[in-house]
Amino acid sequence: MVTYVLDSSAILRYLDNDAGAARVSEIIKWHLAGTCEATISALHWGEIAGVTCKIHGVQAMDLVLSRLGVFGFQIVPADGDRAVRASLVKVKRDIPYADAFGIELAAESQERVFVTADFDFKPASRDVKIEFLPAK
Repeated sequence: MVTYVLDSSAILRYLDNDAGAARVSEIIKWHLAGTCEATISALHWGEIAGVTCKIHGVQAMDLVLSRLGVFGFQIVPADGDRAVRASLVKVKRDIPYADAFGIELAAESQERVFVTADFDFKPASRDVKIEFLPAK
């Protein structure tokens, strides 16, 4: 079964109904139907919270996280081993450290596809399958 690893940019596109929102919505529907899995790193989950809070305030952030929580995404914590592996991804592919957690998570299996709207991930496409959402 395919697992889609969603990063914060993909979820934010979905929330803002921006380019690629329909694709993320499709992945969420498949996840809810049990035909795929959807997961997100705890660091990207935190980025969603921070961006939402900064733009819309704490109450909106709580509401958004609550509504997203209904989808049952697996939120993968950052333990010590994962942090080291992510740091190696950062060094190898010169991408931001927080973003490296998503790539590290996607690298766990060939059945995983990393979904992002951030084209800074291009260097990591040598290591994992990446589905880039359309540019705005």
